[in-house]
Amino acid sequence: MESVSDVVVETKNLTKTYRDFWGRQKVRALKALDLQVKRGEIFGLLGPNGSGKTTTIKLLLGLLFPTSGEVNILGRPASDVAKNERLGYLPEESYLYRFLNAEETLDFYGRLFNIPAAVRKQRVAQLIQMVGLESAKKRQLREYSKGMTRRIGLAQALINDPDLILLDEPTSGLDPIGTRNMKNLILQLKEQGKTVIMSSHLLGDVQDVCDRVGVLYQGELKELGRVEDLLKIVEQTEIRVDGLSDDAKRKIEAIVAEDKAKLLFCGNPTTSLEDLFHDIIAESEAHPGKRVRGGENAQ
Repeated sequence: MESVSDVVVETKNLTKTYRDFWGRQKVRALKALDLQVKRGEIFGLLGPNGSGKTTTIKLLLGLLFPTSGEVNILGRPASDVAKNERLGYLPEESYLYRFLNAEETLDFYGRLFNIPAAVRKQRVAQLIQMVGLESAKKRQLREYSKGMTRRIGLAQALINDPDLILLDEPTSGLDPIGTRNMKNLILQLKEQGKTVIMSSHLLGDVQDVCDRVGVLYQGELKELGRVEDLLKIVEQTEIRVDGLSDDAKRKIEAIVAEDKAKLLFCGNPTTSLEDLFHDIIAESEAHPGKRVRGGENAQ
């Protein structure tokens, strides 16, 4: 059983409904989300556009108020602004001052957190080095490429050395090199003991970096679990060996030990996150309101 201190984010029956001017229900963006994110993990919120990912992120940040349900962040209600000192946030579009350079940008946000000047200067230098912008630190942000802008946006989200980092579509619009650099930076955060929640509709990115994923569709949680468990094809067994003779190949596992071959792998093959995602969406449309597979807390 997880201790309370191991749970960084917890939602209970979290629901968000948008209403029109007359108070009539317009869109139910999120429906009864029950979720726990544990300390030190990278958790992926996966879903197509309009599935409720950004709404969930904003509810966690306290930028939106839930229609019903609870949100607790680092042991505090999401509405408690004191929690923000321990949060970092990279929105899908970074709204940074284009006429400041990287050093000035990070120094500005460091001042907002009342970080002492000496600590702020050291922190700015460390973050610029971390995101690989040393050679461009004196250039104005208006001269930055999309990839460079995302990297300085991530550095800005880390200026207060947060315990929890929320990333909304962190690789959106990046080329393959920029995407790989961003994913490497996210994995570095995990190595530092940070907890990361990232939302994305880019399946390969989630598969590469996340420990667990939750699949949202039309505001409902359709699947939840560890990536390797969700991708495992339990009905099949795959065996890979090295040095097995042609005759032994016909006898499969039983002959491996007799043939003194080296058993490289024996277990369940996996599907791709892309195939899993499309299966979940298809089954959700065929059976609305039903959890699709037997992941964590399946009903």
